[in-house]
Amino acid sequence: WDKCAPVGSFAANGYGLYDMAGNVAEWCSDWFGSDYYSSSPLRNPQGPSSGSFRVVRGGSWSSSVAWLRVAARGGVLSA
Repeated sequence: WDKCAPVGSFAANGYGLYDMAGNVAEWCSDWFGSDYYSSSPLRNPQGPSSGSFRVVRGGSWSSSVAWLRVAARGGVLSA
């Protein structure tokens, strides 16, 4: 494929989930805070209450190898 692969093009991961990393990154509704996890709740941390950047998880077809994992987390300027 030139860019994104069709959904279900690869085998499921060890949890039986498809397409969780490497095709497209996930845009999350949480605000991004670089140090948020140092003081966040252990269950369902939702990020800061406001900000300029939204959380993006996982990598996409154009990401470096370091981003091609579900746990990868960064911030992207919110439009």
